[in-house]
Amino acid sequence: MALTAMTLGGCTVPLAPLVSADPADPGAKVAGVSYRSTIAPYDSLRPTTPSGWKEQNQSVARPPKSGHEH
Repeated sequence: MALTAMTLGGCTVPLAPLVSADPADPGAKVAGVSYRSTIAPYDSLRPTTPSGWKEQNQSVARPPKSGHEH
């Protein structure tokens, strides 16, 4: 008897309690809708005016080793 109850107990659908408003109720209270931009903190990092490639290379190049300057 207990074995039958345990076997059939796994086949029953558990009843879910209704804890929220009925989706079919047009008068149900819902949370307000708001907009939040996904890129709001974005700041463009592009330079305003392009500079020459030689100046750009010099600003990121390693300092020359002593005795090997060209």
